[in-house]
Amino acid sequence: MAGTKDKSGRLRINSVVRGVNILTAIARSDQGLSVREIAESIGVERQTAYHLVHTLEDEGFISRDDRRNYRLGLKIGILADAFQRQFSAPEHLQPLVRALATETGETCYAVGWWQGEIVTIDVARGTNAVRAAEVPHGQYLHAHARAAGKVLLAYAPTARAAEYLMRQPLTRLTPNTLTDLDALRQEFAAIRANGYSIDNEEFAEGVCCMAMPLEDGTAPFALALSAPAERFRAFREDYLQKLGAVVRRH
Repeated sequence: MAGTKDKSGRLRINSVVRGVNILTAIARSDQGLSVREIAESIGVERQTAYHLVHTLEDEGFISRDDRRNYRLGLKIGILADAFQRQFSAPEHLQPLVRALATETGETCYAVGWWQGEIVTIDVARGTNAVRAAEVPHGQYLHAHARAAGKVLLAYAPTARAAEYLMRQPLTRLTPNTLTDLDALRQEFAAIRANGYSIDNEEFAEGVCCMAMPLEDGTAPFALALSAPAERFRAFREDYLQKLGAVVRRH
């Protein structure tokens, strides 16, 4: 089996890694990818990409559309359903997320640490006619620019936060995103002092969020809500009061 060893000395099978990278690249695309785009995305020759996509297609994990682009296939649905079943919030968090969504009308979610990563573990959609974008379950990218991510980093043990930030680039997503590490650490200190965090259009323009830690930051979870920026600013104090009340129920 062709492979390479990772930092811990374990063998990594190259074809498996490439297959996973293909699925990830297609998942991140809007309209699927051509074989050429797949080859460029994962850094292989086009002929190698053809062999890989044909195998994934035969197994039902990807399929080709009328434009000859490859999209995720039906078998991915099995994985998605299993992920929803197996990767869910602890039972005591789900009522909190739903209570906050009901009381505010906004999309609310719980975020936590899982195997060294920050992930979304439960989501409740808001009831307002205009809602912020859906927050997907799973990996919670760009935590430095998001309210719940900043809360978890602010309250995490120093070594855990430092290791996470070393692996994750401080990408500028909007003009408000903090990309300077010293400025971010100052933000973390303010979060610990205030007991909550605000995303002021730092992750996406037109969207604001707020988050609070559970159990005063000793638990590896945060509760958050997301709203269109104009409504968020109009009801910020009300949302903050309701978020605090729900967190104190925990």
